[in-house]
Amino acid sequence: MRTRIARLLGASVIALTFSATLPTTAEAQWSTTYEQFYLQASHNWQFRTHYSHADRLFNAFDFGHAILYETLWRFPNRPASELEVKRYDQLVKRILPRPPRLPLEEATIEPMYVRLAPEAKVMFEWAHLLHRQLYDILADERLNWAQKDAEVAQLIAYYRTRPDLAFSAKPKSMALMQEQPYSLAFRKKYPKFNGLIWGYHWLQVGLYEPLMVGRTPEERQAGVRATVARFWQMLQEAPRNMPHQMPMTAPVSPTFAARYPEAAIIFDNLHSMHDVISDILTNPSVPRDQKRAEILRAAVRFRDDTTEVMSVTAWKQMAEHMGAENMGGPASGFSPALPTPTVTYGAVMRHDRATGAMTGFAEGSAVGGGHDAHAGHSTPAPTPKPPADEHAGHVMPSTVSADSAAVAQVVTRFHAALAAGDSSAALAQLADSVLIAEGGAVESLADYRAHHLGADMAFAKATSSERTPRAITVNGDVAWSVSTSKTTGTVRNRAINSSGAELIVVRRTAAGWRIAAIHWSSKSN
Repeated sequence: MRTRIARLLGASVIALTFSATLPTTAEAQWSTTYEQFYLQASHNWQFRTHYSHADRLFNAFDFGHAILYETLWRFPNRPASELEVKRYDQLVKRILPRPPRLPLEEATIEPMYVRLAPEAKVMFEWAHLLHRQLYDILADERLNWAQKDAEVAQLIAYYRTRPDLAFSAKPKSMALMQEQPYSLAFRKKYPKFNGLIWGYHWLQVGLYEPLMVGRTPEERQAGVRATVARFWQMLQEAPRNMPHQMPMTAPVSPTFAARYPEAAIIFDNLHSMHDVISDILTNPSVPRDQKRAEILRAAVRFRDDTTEVMSVTAWKQMAEHMGAENMGGPASGFSPALPTPTVTYGAVMRHDRATGAMTGFAEGSAVGGGHDAHAGHSTPAPTPKPPADEHAGHVMPSTVSADSAAVAQVVTRFHAALAAGDSSAALAQLADSVLIAEGGAVESLADYRAHHLGADMAFAKATSSERTPRAITVNGDVAWSVSTSKTTGTVRNRAINSSGAELIVVRRTAAGWRIAAIHWSSKSN
């Protein structure tokens, strides 16, 4: 194991040239990359100094990622037990309990993978350095919050000086990770190892939270130790106790994500690309001589600010809809018992591009279930029993994805009819017993038809609205849709610039889903 002592001289640059050796059917490819070290600062190494037991785990995580990619690339035809048993046991029983004291040079562990995709390897290392320096800032007891905020802003600016390496700070949709031809192959074939990687990612973002919510050094120390203990708890009965969804920063570390959303988004994009590369390397539908090209294509998409981008609000709603309980739970204030997941392991949340709605979960591979590596997408798994809480809207049986889409269509048709001035089409989406709350009053169907319907159609035709994706929850024969919007335009010579919120309750009837209640509120910007 070679340490990085040679790179401890601040922001010095080392040139590394790799040959990307592919099968003989492809021409030799060459790539020149260079690595860049820590931003020089007084807070460097503070996390290692004060929280060495947690810091060392990250060195083991680096080993785990490296051995994963090297195994997938070098030994594509070995049985699943190569990772699920041999390498998994090596990591969980030997490496993690006695992690390396210093960061590893990953190229010595994954030499063949580095030759395949050096660009992706350096992208990951650059983001991991951002992780480590953020821990250092938050662990530095000499800094007050104003100073920490300034240091974080400077560090993120430093990270973004490398557009060839930096992940976008714009949230990316799940389509990049879950809707590609090769997607989901890894989690299906290697559920234990996938769960271990998701556990890594939970701890990597989770450790920010106790550093921020602890009021004293003693509370911060206790919080970090508790969060590390929760990670070890996840490894029991693998993969049953592991995260069932890729952990996202906002639900796991809400305080950190709220204060430093750019960093939180970067890390979610980083972790998503980890899954993408695992899928590309695992799925035989990507020919061996095309894997490098697919990895580089994914790297470009995760670096740019245009591909599959969603709003910050939609990113938060998506994470909330996925459910913190399915990601391992929040990293602070948790109960002794692990949260009970409300979806099957690896379940996939679908996004309706036409309506902008989150349409629920399609079941992923069952814990310990089979797989079809050629299919790329998950096969149906047994539906879990609903939790005791009847209002837990994240449990979605196989019909719920279709129900969510139907609910989204009803809401979309209603808004489209208002904008088109088609009163008959708008009223057709409403239940006879509908209640509509707006402007401080509640109207029945007859009241709405006689009073506000005409005004709502005129307003919708004269304005344009930018809506966030709808968060839709289905609970039996009732569902609800929540969204926000920004509306601009001119109505009766009055300029409109407002923000609004909408709650629509939809009920299943003999004629299909119909709107049972609407609540609108808005304020001028």
